Amino acid sequence: MTRAWWRDAVTYEIYPRAFADGNGDGVGDLPGATARLGHLAHLGVDSVWITPFYPSPLADGGYDIADHTGVAADLGTPADFDALVTAAHALGLKVLVDVVPNHTSDHHPWFQRALKDGAARDRYLFRPGRGTHGELPPNDWQSAFGGPAWTRITEPDGTPGPWYLHLHAPEQPDLDWRHPEVVSDFERILVHWLDRGVDGFRVDVAHALFKADGLPDAGPGQHRDAHRNHLMPYYDQPELHPLFRTWRTLLDEHPAPAGAVAPRERVLVAEAGIFDRERLARYVAPGEMQQIFNFAFLECPWDGRAMREVVERSAQGMAAVGAPVTWVLSSHDAVRPVTRYGGGPTGARRARAAALLMLALPGAAYVYQGEELGLPQAHVPDDRIQDPQWERSGHTERGRDGCRVPLPWKGTEPPYGFGESAPGACWFPQPADWAAYTVAEQDGDPDSMLTLYRIALRARRAHPAADGPPRVEGPADGSWFAVARSDELTCLVNFGTEAVELDASAEVVLASAPLDGRRVPTDTAVWITPKEKQQ
Repeated sequence: MTRAWWRDAVTYEIYPRAFADGNGDGVGDLPGATARLGHLAHLGVDSVWITPFYPSPLADGGYDIADHTGVAADLGTPADFDALVTAAHALGLKVLVDVVPNHTSDHHPWFQRALKDGAARDRYLFRPGRGTHGELPPNDWQSAFGGPAWTRITEPDGTPGPWYLHLHAPEQPDLDWRHPEVVSDFERILVHWLDRGVDGFRVDVAHALFKADGLPDAGPGQHRDAHRNHLMPYYDQPELHPLFRTWRTLLDEHPAPAGAVAPRERVLVAEAGIFDRERLARYVAPGEMQQIFNFAFLECPWDGRAMREVVERSAQGMAAVGAPVTWVLSSHDAVRPVTRYGGGPTGARRARAAALLMLALPGAAYVYQGEELGLPQAHVPDDRIQDPQWERSGHTERGRDGCRVPLPWKGTEPPYGFGESAPGACWFPQPADWAAYTVAEQDGDPDSMLTLYRIALRARRAHPAADGPPRVEGPADGSWFAVARSDELTCLVNFGTEAVELDASAEVVLASAPLDGRRVPTDTAVWITPKEKQQ
């Protein structure tokens, strides 16, 4: 039997406003992305995930959506989206899009009606306040972006009204998923994009849709330790799983759009910030979603013992429900690996090794735009920061904008071929020292990060992973470990301070840095195969 495409797919994440600008206004758009799909096909990925391109006031980078079935005017038109899907499919690339079901924008027509008409508020979580005059929030819940998770409205007659819940920014009111019209409307939204040819959905904050009955207090320490998320009354509620099983049935049974070359199995991937492995596995139990991001891998420090534990525990947890691990090293919400692993030459060397480790592991993998170029986290000036964390933290947390700076494609100065706009008009300002990171500069350079990704993705495809948890071995001190992708391919990573000698029977397929003869230097990963397996 043919293995489902998503079980070992490598998906490339496109953040459209920072990927490629097709009309020269300084903002990336859908036509720009379509024109650059050849880069992804040459890279060797299997699918693309496009983060929100819907109409939005941009209070949270597009995740505050005012119309879940529209296309933002600055990013293109519905016809431009259709052209992107057609072009991607012609290149053999599947297309995933975001569905953002936890909240809407406060500009959404549903919420605007709710502000004016009390009868329309049932779609959201409006509650009376505590205190003598309702002047206190309904409970102690805190926003993930800082500050209370409640905002009080003013009624049309000018009197103080009830409070509404927003687990993120105030501009992102949470929906009440116990309201039947919310359920039916999101089924309609899924069908809309399925009929436009998408191959699946990444479900934003999938663990947050339902809140505990009665909205009890959550207590101190909220959002300080993500490993306690499953204990919060606003996360990981049991009602989630019947809902997602319904969505999976919809994706499995909804007919392919007219003109589709062949039926394609659609995929649901959960973004769920849950770290308890048994609870995490429930999201990908049979009949539910197929993938769930493994954030434990992304958040793991550069430490061999910790990394090995994440690899082994993640694989064991998913194996219990027959699902592949979905490895993720970076995203539009995370500090880029080069910076996260120490910055400078050390961070770059470790990021190269981490990329080879991730791509060798059995399961699916996601590559965030720019990781194939080895981009570091960029500094965004204070007056250009857009992330709501900046304001809500009292200017103590700079937020995520540094990984959302437009990609450098060619040239020696901004905007580096991102578009034809003036540098100052770019979505975010690009660093003046990014010329060495451009696609054009790295193309053909045998030592570049781009070349490493291209070779690794070809080799990954040539060495399919074995079923089941991978074999892992190495010393107890974590100075190095080796993980088997299959009988034919093993990845060894040296986290220690001393070089590791390769076994005489090992043939090197690919290394993240030059080897010293048969010795693997520190902060280096190497793919090896038994000599007798060589053709």
